[in-house]
Amino acid sequence: MDKRQLNAFICVFEERNITRAAEQLNLTQPALSATIKALEESLSTRLFIRKPRGVEVTEDARALYPHARRMLADMAALTSRFRERQKGLPLSIGIEDDVASTHLIGLLEKTRGALPDIRITLEVGCTGDIRLGCESLRCEDELFIPLFDENYVLVYPPEHPLAQANSLTPEQLHGQPWITFPSHESHQRFLPFYGASASAPCAIAGSFTLALHLVEAGLGIAIVPEPLIAAHSKLTCRALPGYPLTRRLGICYAIQSQATPGVESFLGFVNGLSLSQNND
Repeated sequence: MDKRQLNAFICVFEERNITRAAEQLNLTQPALSATIKALEESLSTRLFIRKPRGVEVTEDARALYPHARRMLADMAALTSRFRERQKGLPLSIGIEDDVASTHLIGLLEKTRGALPDIRITLEVGCTGDIRLGCESLRCEDELFIPLFDENYVLVYPPEHPLAQANSLTPEQLHGQPWITFPSHESHQRFLPFYGASASAPCAIAGSFTLALHLVEAGLGIAIVPEPLIAAHSKLTCRALPGYPLTRRLGICYAIQSQATPGVESFLGFVNGLSLSQNND
């Protein structure tokens, strides 16, 4: 029993007619009949009964049909998998706003070393086979693999008076010229530091990266994840007063995406990477 015989059987079963099945398969009727006969002999059973108009399927044919469909689908999946591996397994990764380049580059370098067959496409935002982003922003039906924990810090120009303070309290920050993020999920967490300034900020930013540009231009101070500051050498930062505020970045993915070979390989690698980081 081979792929050619299974294709012939399925076509005759669905058409219930040798002539129409032969046309679909680009075969002569004698060639198709010979193929079906060879399949019947290999199975030691009769699959079709010829009628004046078309054919009648036997009970054995009805039992074989779902298995034949599944066998052909499995063959196609295996062929596709190994062909894709020869070309490189495709994987598209959506990169959310405010992911530090050091995190992204480090992850890509490790991926290249561990999975040389992966062919990566980077996309912007909530898209792709998987996403690199913040755990708090993952969709309700997504799973999450943690990779990076980041502290939120206070960022300002080096000449700002805050640079001279030995220690800080939240109250000392209330009258500062703040750049805020009212549309961002972190906004509520920062309100104790803003104080009354929350209702009258000096500027508003749609992302932490844009906020850093505003700080560098001298429009105010802001709270941002510490790794993002590395790209802004003209700025300085310090820990926030009180208990540290943190966020967690990692891989967000839908469970059905694991059926894609590139995603399956990458998630297996990232799961091991996450465990090794947690053990360090």
